[in-house]
Amino acid sequence: MTILLNNSKLEEMIFNLSNTLHKKQTEIIEEALLLYYQTETKKNRLLNAINKTKDIDKKEFIDFEDTIDDGL
Repeated sequence: MTILLNNSKLEEMIFNLSNTLHKKQTEIIEEALLLYYQTETKKNRLLNAINKTKDIDKKEFIDFEDTIDDGL
């Protein structure tokens, strides 16, 4: 999901978070980037695992289908 913000809205959000969390604005940005990176990394690993599982399931299905065809 992509959220497009103009610079003033983004600056306001960072300023408000900085005041609420009592952190520097640079810390807020660093933590946001780190969280984004970790989320993307987990998402990519999950997608890779799903694709591997799909490939294995497809191979097993084809083997099973061939076995049934041989039996008929």
